[in-house]
Amino acid sequence: MTTDHTADHTQRTAGSAQRPQVSALRVEHHRQGEALGIGQAEPRLSWQVAAGPRDWVQASYELRQVDDQGAELATTGPHGSAEQVLVPWPFAPLASGQRVLVQVRTTGADGLTSDWSAPEPVEAGLLQRSDWHGVLVTADPPGEPGAPVASPAPRLRRSFVVRDGLVRARLRLTAHGLVEAHLNGERVGDELLAPGWTAYRDRLRYRTHDVTALLVPGENAVGALLGNGWWRGRLTWGGRRALYGTQRALLAQLELTYADGSTERVVTDGSWRWSSSEVLDDDLYDGEHVDLRLADRAWLLAGFDDSSWAAVTELGLPDAELVAPDSAPVRAVRTVRPASVEVLDGPGAGAGPGETTVRVDLGENVVGHLRLRVRPGTESGGPQDGDRVVVRQAEVLEHGALGVRPLRTARATDVFDLAAGAAAGEQLLEPRFTFHGFRYAEVSGPAWLSGLTADDVEGVVITSDLELAGGFSSSEPLLNQLHDNVLRGWQGNAVDVPTDCPQRDERLGWTGDAQVFSPTASFLTRSGGFWTSWLKDVAADQVDGAVPFVVPDVLSGPGVFGADGGPVPAAAWGDAGVVIPWVVFERTGDTAVLERQWPSMVAWVERLLREAGDDLLWSGGFQFGDWLDPTAPPDDAAAAQADPDVIATAHLARGADLLARTARVLGRDEAAAHWDGVARRVRAAFAAEYVTGAGRVLSDCPTVYAVAICWDLLPEGTRQHAGDRLADLVRTSGFRISTGFVGTPLVTDALTLTGHVDVAHRLLLQRRVPSWLYPVTMGATTVWERWDSMLPDGTINPGEMTSFNHYALGAVADWMHRTLAGLAPSTAPEAAGYRELVVAPRPGGGLTSASAWHDTPFGRAAVAWSVDVEGGTWHLDVAVPPGARAVVHLPDRSEPVRVGSGEHAFSLPVSAVSGAGGPTPGLDSSVRELLDDARAWDAVSAALVGAGVGADDGEAARRIAPLLDRSVRVMALTAAAPGSVPAGSSLLDAVERALRGVAPQTGAAAGATP
Repeated sequence: MTTDHTADHTQRTAGSAQRPQVSALRVEHHRQGEALGIGQAEPRLSWQVAAGPRDWVQASYELRQVDDQGAELATTGPHGSAEQVLVPWPFAPLASGQRVLVQVRTTGADGLTSDWSAPEPVEAGLLQRSDWHGVLVTADPPGEPGAPVASPAPRLRRSFVVRDGLVRARLRLTAHGLVEAHLNGERVGDELLAPGWTAYRDRLRYRTHDVTALLVPGENAVGALLGNGWWRGRLTWGGRRALYGTQRALLAQLELTYADGSTERVVTDGSWRWSSSEVLDDDLYDGEHVDLRLADRAWLLAGFDDSSWAAVTELGLPDAELVAPDSAPVRAVRTVRPASVEVLDGPGAGAGPGETTVRVDLGENVVGHLRLRVRPGTESGGPQDGDRVVVRQAEVLEHGALGVRPLRTARATDVFDLAAGAAAGEQLLEPRFTFHGFRYAEVSGPAWLSGLTADDVEGVVITSDLELAGGFSSSEPLLNQLHDNVLRGWQGNAVDVPTDCPQRDERLGWTGDAQVFSPTASFLTRSGGFWTSWLKDVAADQVDGAVPFVVPDVLSGPGVFGADGGPVPAAAWGDAGVVIPWVVFERTGDTAVLERQWPSMVAWVERLLREAGDDLLWSGGFQFGDWLDPTAPPDDAAAAQADPDVIATAHLARGADLLARTARVLGRDEAAAHWDGVARRVRAAFAAEYVTGAGRVLSDCPTVYAVAICWDLLPEGTRQHAGDRLADLVRTSGFRISTGFVGTPLVTDALTLTGHVDVAHRLLLQRRVPSWLYPVTMGATTVWERWDSMLPDGTINPGEMTSFNHYALGAVADWMHRTLAGLAPSTAPEAAGYRELVVAPRPGGGLTSASAWHDTPFGRAAVAWSVDVEGGTWHLDVAVPPGARAVVHLPDRSEPVRVGSGEHAFSLPVSAVSGAGGPTPGLDSSVRELLDDARAWDAVSAALVGAGVGADDGEAARRIAPLLDRSVRVMALTAAAPGSVPAGSSLLDAVERALRGVAPQTGAAAGATP
């Protein structure tokens, strides 16, 4: 309802007589201070200005290079431009290994100029293949990919001499497998699971480490331990392993620079020696077995005699391109102390007779590993030589035991054989080359483990170390927990690639999951570099235009998904190759990712056109469809309500539309016109085949309406009818979710776009299964793969795919940010990267506050609204970073307000936001009006359930669906239990009593659903 009023608007920021201050200078998408060994000779630069002058806009900027002593090397500018995000490199291209420090100085439109920013180091990696002088070396015999392998992790080493006068040392490191490197006994870097997982046949990532401080004049030693990892370990189900090769191998190049300008290199070659290590076995799925009796740090130190070790075998340089990183590595980012440590009554599954088992509950579902500290034993007790400690992990408990069935064949078990008692000192038990998804761990072994306390145990949480970039809060604690779960689930699955799950025999870069979640991920974390890297692998693994189901692709080929060669196109999954580049551009302003991915994007949509044929309808063939629709049976996740042909053709139209938009951004006018035409023709074909004249869509389920509304696939004049039908479907589901992977990110947007935001609020805030909040009520701390991964009785869903950490269904958080809180990027290409914010909060659902913040490329933006119930006022606070602007759409539907940087406050009467609460529905109200009143529906549905009209309110809503336009009186007289005749007047009496019991709403909070 539109209310005639004038909003109060206050600008809070101080006046403009204040010099700007550069608060951050970044290189490409790297974290500050981490542009070491980058892959660009001409990296782009971005900077932010600290909050200060109101409406600040940059008028010009200057850039300069300085050396480590602060001496100026080059200056450029002033450049008359407002650009401050991903600005082109203005200096001479960097040479391989060249290091410079960069500074920026900015001048605002007010003529005031900042000081030079703090210097930001920029150092190139090896930009040419000829810059590599080492070769891969291995301790493993040759073998065919896929062959079974089992051997201890090899340790490789060599000694070398460093002369006096060393000023800089860089170690460039990669491996086939995983590598942990040391210099003189000190760990190199803090990266885990290095070098990560890329499309190994095309791209092998290396990382550069500054190791100057780890070296000493005279003899030094470099050592490396190699694990199986993705290269040689198990991947996918069915016992498949060593898919890339059977030989673990190390490639290292240590570059030494001396004060006199001379350089030396220490590289991997035939001079290195190897022996077996204490890591007897390691696997990402199964865990790690370590015999601490074999541990020996002496081999990492100078002076160690390795003459009895064997010589390594040289393999040459890898066939793949050696690439520098685009983003932060996997790191241990925090530790979690147990919520409880419990000694089980029995020995537990991993313990033998006379042994004990201790269960550890971390209180949250994490990704990483358990770290145990074992104190020295004595002759009379405590740890003894050869004692074995077994650690088993799982996400949930079932029937009082670890719920390991969802792990399928992944053993997720770490084994440690302890060294001699007191002489061994304190022993730290933790794996190096594996990770687990778990909340619970059972530690089994000798009886002395019963003395284990919370001080001896911690969970080590790992993730790709992406900076936290966004947050959300509201007056509803369950909604806040849902958002926490979404973030935790994303971080747990952002382990170098965007995996589907972190615990079972899968953990693959499923493209569909990544596609639907990429907007949410881009808000929660600074992930532009993460997606940039992964998209390069998408293009590398693409065959004949088809984007694989997973990237890196380990599923295409004979015997997997029935494919005989290249990947099979699948809607929503392969569309990651088109959608995610656009998301990265929209959220970061990066046009280079569009330019680089353009051939891949075009190849995908052209493949879909070949699949569709002359009628432009992509039909038949394999599709995942609306995967894991809640109506799908546990053993058939693809058996969704939505017709897969409707979903596929909708994605073809969307893909063509995104190509047209991309072409316009890139200045490819002819291509834009071509793809506009393709999109128009596909939309027409979609409408002719799948849409009735009034706007009903084939399948008549929420997902098909959501895609048709959000992607503008409906004929003119039918959109509102489709939106109304979608709202009715949500109502008659009892406001329970009815969508799978495709529809879930879109359904709340589709409702909002068609005037049903109140229905979207009811859907979001539903607590009964299936819903977003149902897992929260069951104690979930991450988003689940299925809406009911755990059933209400506490048992695990019988389906084979039942992960308790699967981020895809958490994609609704993007709507929470953009619409519920009201912080969104502009969709106008010229305003990409949050140059312009769209602030359009839509209060509702009985919430009295909601807020969101995001660290945009320009700085932090924030929106917060709240209700002053006593004062009858709705308040909105908006913070816009310098260099950006915002368009504020108030919920009273008044004219938008355009504001510049600074802090802004708005206020409205509560009545202008929510309107006055209507009367409680009565017997003569429509059934639709009854459903829209949450309190009245709760009361009446209880009466219906009591009369047998459904087992719960959701089933009752479905049974009365044909009566939406009839009165409540008629519904009560005609509704019947399954297989029965209508109860008639007795049910009418019960419904009337229920309605009388609902007190009239007076003074409802702003946004409350009447």
